[in-house]
Amino acid sequence: MIARLLMRLFVALSALATIGGLGWMYADPPPGMRADRDGVPHLSPPVVDPSGGAAIPLADLVRHFKGGGK
Repeated sequence: MIARLLMRLFVALSALATIGGLGWMYADPPPGMRADRDGVPHLSPPVVDPSGGAAIPLADLVRHFKGGGK
């Protein structure tokens, strides 16, 4: 009887900690989750390529102009 109660308490506390931690990371993410190492935001839309006019990912454009192209 007591083992079942303790197990339910443990499961409830684990679920609360998991949901709370995920909510905290969603509400106030650390700086490393907002941008990559080049400073490009992870959720940025494609941009127009200056030379060809095609839509390319912003990270590719930044990498090209920083000298680390493909």
